[in-house]
Amino acid sequence: MIRLKTILLAGAATAAIGAPAMAQTAPTQTPAPAQQTPPAQEEEPTDAVTDVVVTGSRQETRTSIDSISYSLANDLQATTGSLADALRNVPSVDVDPEGNVSLRGDSNVTILVDGRPSGILSGQNRGQALLQLPADQYARIEVMTNPSAAYSPEGSGGVINLITKPTAPRPGRQTTGSIRVNVGDDGRWNAGASGSLQEDRLTLSGDISYRADPVSVDFERIREQFNPTTGALISTTTTDQTVENDQSGAFARATAEYRLTDRTSLTGELRGAAFEGEGDVVGLFQTRNAAGALTNSYRRDGDVDFEFKNWGATARLLHRFDDAGHEWSNELRYDENGNETGGLTVSRFSLPVSPDLYELTEQDTDQTTIGLTSAYVRPFAEGGQLRLGYELNIQRPEQDFVLSRGPSQGGLVVVPGFSNRFEAEQTVHAWYATWERPLTEQFSAQLGLRLEQADIEITDLTGGLRASQDYFKAYPTAHLQYKLSDTQTLRASYSRRIARPQPAQLNPFVAFQDPLNLRSGNPDLEPQETDAFEVMWQMRAGPTFYMATAYLRDTDGAFTEVARDIGGGVLLTRPENLGSRRDTGVEFTASGPLTSTLRYSGAVNVFRQEIDSTGVPGGGNREGTFASGRLNLSWQATPNDFVQISGFWQGEQLLAQGTREAGGMLNIGYRRKLTDNLSFNFTGRDVLGTFNNDSVFETPAFREEFNQDINLTAFYIGLTWTLGNGQRRPPEQFDFSTGPTGG
Repeated sequence: MIRLKTILLAGAATAAIGAPAMAQTAPTQTPAPAQQTPPAQEEEPTDAVTDVVVTGSRQETRTSIDSISYSLANDLQATTGSLADALRNVPSVDVDPEGNVSLRGDSNVTILVDGRPSGILSGQNRGQALLQLPADQYARIEVMTNPSAAYSPEGSGGVINLITKPTAPRPGRQTTGSIRVNVGDDGRWNAGASGSLQEDRLTLSGDISYRADPVSVDFERIREQFNPTTGALISTTTTDQTVENDQSGAFARATAEYRLTDRTSLTGELRGAAFEGEGDVVGLFQTRNAAGALTNSYRRDGDVDFEFKNWGATARLLHRFDDAGHEWSNELRYDENGNETGGLTVSRFSLPVSPDLYELTEQDTDQTTIGLTSAYVRPFAEGGQLRLGYELNIQRPEQDFVLSRGPSQGGLVVVPGFSNRFEAEQTVHAWYATWERPLTEQFSAQLGLRLEQADIEITDLTGGLRASQDYFKAYPTAHLQYKLSDTQTLRASYSRRIARPQPAQLNPFVAFQDPLNLRSGNPDLEPQETDAFEVMWQMRAGPTFYMATAYLRDTDGAFTEVARDIGGGVLLTRPENLGSRRDTGVEFTASGPLTSTLRYSGAVNVFRQEIDSTGVPGGGNREGTFASGRLNLSWQATPNDFVQISGFWQGEQLLAQGTREAGGMLNIGYRRKLTDNLSFNFTGRDVLGTFNNDSVFETPAFREEFNQDINLTAFYIGLTWTLGNGQRRPPEQFDFSTGPTGG
């Protein structure tokens, strides 16, 4: 139950923000704010089958004083692929084969949907959701590596804001819709439909999709154990595993907007998602001594399955005082996630010969998320703008893990030491203010301050352990912009950011993964804080766009996964705080036409990582220089034929005890306009099969090479059909990346 303090703080904050808003009743004739949604006629059609003209005037890349936004309109991978496929084509963003997201090498990233927290894209199930959610429901992806104080400071790497396709018809238009069907190889297919209906003051809209995407993964692990004193090799253990997993997912959303008056609207949204998968696991575990003689060998085969469900609701009340962006909005969000995973395996020992061992793992994780937001925006003359807001976020995770063992499936007995029940509650109150205005014709500034009170309580219901964290912190932000010329802009920014431990990361329970690997949380894990600095130069000349960004991120207490040898060749992995971490780099982005029908876009990020992992086995002062990049070529072969080739490379990432590399991917695509309302699509993902995940860990006690070969290669053919009597208008206040200050 929400504590009395929470209710009082929420009510007081809402009243404090609402008071100045309700006092303003007369419309003001001020210019549009710097981050207001663009006029409807400037938004690209999101579902209509249109000719793609690579020299057109629409800006694929939009910038503002604190963000960069990339269009997905001409990304053919977004037509048939998952959200992870679309994110991999966005500069600064990396997504590994398991769906883990990072920004410029930092994996602590917050993902929003239309500027708001997302229950399905937070927590430990986010990677699976990114691999299953369809990309075609999003119009743009906004990247904020130094967000303003109006956004949560959670996520030291920054914020990714997914901007959904508009769902409301333009005035005078009654219906819109689209149907998409794509069929791939190896049992892959996906389909979706979206539509909207407007009747007087009521607008109804929604979309639904389904995706089947089986995956095959080969794991190879070589672990060498050493005498930490002499360095002599003790043993070598190899693991070869193959996982065949049939997985699928469905997503649905329905929205109703009712205009109470010409300036006040009430919106309600219901959403739900369900992902599931089941498959087989076969593996061979072998250990050899220092002389190379086989001392232990067994097979471990079984089945795995998972089921993830999410449902949520949002209610929003918006009042506009005028047409210049002066408004007050209040929003209440509720989400419930449920994730059940399990697997039954049998180990058959050939050396030394011993009876079979059956093991059953069952994990049930639930989380309830409640969010309340009240935001007031007031524009001023000459492009100035004030934002005030309060946010409340409550997360209540619960976890139940059970491991059973026995000589047969019918003789399984619960293992108390590896079974646990855990619950937690995290409550964050936030108050923020940002002020933005032009100071001269060339120079403008945005200053912000966010204050947050965080309360975290965890309870180990099995062991009786309780722990808590309680802290109040301030997060300042500053953004400066100087217009060098009509085509060139210089920007500088600073923000203080935080990465809070997730409640599950604080749970000290030791969970069983396989006979060689255990994992636990760390109740002593503290938040990591990052000071982020950036200087950006941008030039836009017609359809050509160039941008260079120098950045520095200083992090204290950085999170890292640390593995320790606890004997018998078994490693226990748990999160730890590093002493410090520094990321320094330069990122170059460019796009434009090569010919009248051929367009390119690309980005290169070169960065240096320095970490102080003193006290971590195999750690110390570590540093390295790495690079990643991507390139996209789009060719309008004829007015009806559009061809695309894209690729990226994700360079190495420095770890406290080693390095990790995800490799690269080459994608192809072709779109044929058949009629004004029907198009044919063909795409190929990872056509060379080169996107893998390899890690190396080195300590005085062990060295491990872990190679993950994930079969992501897929080919799709499909049709997209649009219907209705008009294009759809963009949503209000969804794309915060455009405005007079935008590039």
